[in-house]
Amino acid sequence: MSAVWSKEQLATLPVHDGVRQRGVEITRLESFCDAAFAFAVTLLVIGGDGIPQSYSDLILALKGVPAFAASFAVITGLWWSHRTWSRRYGLEDGVTTLISLIFVFVMLIYVYPLKMVFSAFADWASNGWLPTGFTMTDPRDMLGIFVVYGVGFAIQAGLLALLHVRVLKATASLDLNLVEQIRTRQQITQNLTLGATGIASAIWALAMPPQLGVYAGFLYMILPVSMPFLTRVYIRRIEKLQG
Repeated sequence: MSAVWSKEQLATLPVHDGVRQRGVEITRLESFCDAAFAFAVTLLVIGGDGIPQSYSDLILALKGVPAFAASFAVITGLWWSHRTWSRRYGLEDGVTTLISLIFVFVMLIYVYPLKMVFSAFADWASNGWLPTGFTMTDPRDMLGIFVVYGVGFAIQAGLLALLHVRVLKATASLDLNLVEQIRTRQQITQNLTLGATGIASAIWALAMPPQLGVYAGFLYMILPVSMPFLTRVYIRRIEKLQG
């Protein structure tokens, strides 16, 4: 929905985290995005060697669960971010539709380096007990995977930021109040921070010698600190606004 909201319509909407939920109806675009994300999860599963044919095959398959769980968590997080955007604003015009379709397109490509990164990390952390499921013929292969993963991660975060920028441009038609505007800017800042982290990791992998470049993935450990910090900054802004 991209029509102008009336005061009467807005007054009837549920509120979550200070934002009125304008996406009260599931659109065909949202259904398509949900199906695409479900397909991305399916690719994670069928990307293995198929159904185990013996007990040893089953144990080997189960050793891939940690990498699958981590990949599933990332995909779920991206899906949830898009779903939250849809629920909050219900904005569906030509620009947001295009951004959403690109978002899905990148996800379907991103799913492969995503699984490879977490599979390789599980193999490294377990000293080989959790197998990678793929073969690297050169130590620099891992650096290339980090670059592809970082760029894909940055693009996904950047597209989410663009969706929220589009919302701010539609402030008048959506009748965003000051709290909703702050929440929207929070999402822009956080997604840009996510994207910058992905780019920083990719640059690290490219610029550093191989023995140091393999630690590019550890830059993402900044996020459990930076994301809560930014959340707190914007919560304080809202508290200050509300007096």
